[in-house]
Amino acid sequence: MKRALFNGNFFLIMLSLILSPVLFFSCKNSDKHDSTMLSKNQIEVNKYVSYELTTDLSVLTEKEKQMLPILFEAANIMNDLFKRVSFGDNYSAVYDTIKCEATKRLFEINYGPWNRLDDNKPFVDGFKDKPAGANFYPLDMKKEEFEALADSSKTSLYTIIKRDANGKLISVPYHEAFKTELTKVSELLKKAAELAEDAGLKKYLELRAVDMLKSDFYQSDIAWMEMKTNTIDFIIGPIENYEDALYGYKAAFESFILIKDKEWSKKLEKYASLLPNLQKQLPVADAYKKETPGADSDLNAYDAVYYAGDCNAGSKTIAINLPNDEKVQAAKGSRRLQLKNSMRAKFDNILLPIANSLIDEEQRKYVKFDAFFGNVMFHEVAHGLGIKYTLKDAKLTCRDALENTYSTVEEAKADILGLWLVTKLNEMGEYKGDMMENYVTFAAGIFRSIRFGGASSHGKANLITFNYFIEQGAFAKNTKGTYTINLEKMKVAVAGLANIIITIQGDGSKADADKLIKEKCVTQEDLKTDLAKLEAVSIPVDIVWEQGADVLLKK
Repeated sequence: MKRALFNGNFFLIMLSLILSPVLFFSCKNSDKHDSTMLSKNQIEVNKYVSYELTTDLSVLTEKEKQMLPILFEAANIMNDLFKRVSFGDNYSAVYDTIKCEATKRLFEINYGPWNRLDDNKPFVDGFKDKPAGANFYPLDMKKEEFEALADSSKTSLYTIIKRDANGKLISVPYHEAFKTELTKVSELLKKAAELAEDAGLKKYLELRAVDMLKSDFYQSDIAWMEMKTNTIDFIIGPIENYEDALYGYKAAFESFILIKDKEWSKKLEKYASLLPNLQKQLPVADAYKKETPGADSDLNAYDAVYYAGDCNAGSKTIAINLPNDEKVQAAKGSRRLQLKNSMRAKFDNILLPIANSLIDEEQRKYVKFDAFFGNVMFHEVAHGLGIKYTLKDAKLTCRDALENTYSTVEEAKADILGLWLVTKLNEMGEYKGDMMENYVTFAAGIFRSIRFGGASSHGKANLITFNYFIEQGAFAKNTKGTYTINLEKMKVAVAGLANIIITIQGDGSKADADKLIKEKCVTQEDLKTDLAKLEAVSIPVDIVWEQGADVLLKK
């Protein structure tokens, strides 16, 4: 049974589409309403700054260069699958009816008619609020109905919930629901593996090809963790669960094509070996730090050359911490991938202008790219620290216990614990630099991420941190309307918020997570004024990539 695409009034909307598609989605200047929509949507498009994703391909062998078109093809299938699980099977049909160029471009950037940088508000006439469960669940499904479904796979990251011929809920594995597409991806991965000269990359691609057809990615995740000497890195599959705002159970399709910067990666090696010791020093009761990070965790720097699917929708990822599977993390840890060119794009085009607008003039000198890189890097490291399974049930993951609040709480943990790590490593003599650079750059970064809006787990996480820091006196707004950072108060606030969040996760308390989000995810009037100031001077909110085989291979 096909699922309805729209939230409510489905048949009326479809009838409108059939009878008058041009009028329904056009933005003709002769119509006052349409002209207003055109203007508003053009403003939203202008919140993104364009940046070209390229790198030096001379570091690749001839066979690795031959592999790239195959990887692009597989990544593009992930892109199409993300459109389906996020929006529906009618993505292309609806897109083709849009006549307003600004609206069309905004639709592309957001992978649908809901503005991800504006709390998922619809920007195309005829659409209501975005379904919390995206297209992972039937739109008419009640929570009680889902909870009554007697199928243990219903909470799996890799199943989609549908209705059978009798209207009953069923849980369908991805490899069955998207058999044609994933079979093609599997074939492409095997083809790429034939060109792989690095043994680790070859093994990973071969196992990923197998795992695509069984919706179980454990073996290929392990192989990905063991891959150490490769130059090309290729992330592909259903990965993150941000798109499922109903329960946080379902993983969305995405892909990255990355080229390792081996010189920068060499500088980062030492930090992974320090993780077990840092876990023991976390600012929380001993019961919440009893887990040990996997010994194979590593850090590497890359240039990103392609984003597809979930990672390319709305705000763009600049660092990666994977795998998400707690079993893999327990056995092998996780890998932290720093996307150096993507970071530079956001630092130069967004973070520096924000700092020049909102950070006290005397402290702007502390905003540095190396500090930004370090903060982002340790944010990803921090995902691997803390606690993954609740204290009340050793088999219950924090992710499952916190349900739809998990992503926001976990991102807030990584933000705050990342800054705690920088501070601790500096005290240990392992991380050189002026801590004011990290703290002031972090403060400017909070404003950057808050602008992602309430539909983004990262945006909500930074709003929690901002309000907590204001309450603790770590941030203070002066009479000039700019912010001064108090280093000592920030250190205390960092440890305090880290304790609160890790405790919520360890307790598996969704009630406490809901309370934290409700109380701290509030945009006060002062902050609204600050954000309006950034908009008034046309500082971009995020990046839109110029990317693809044509962009990369033309060099």
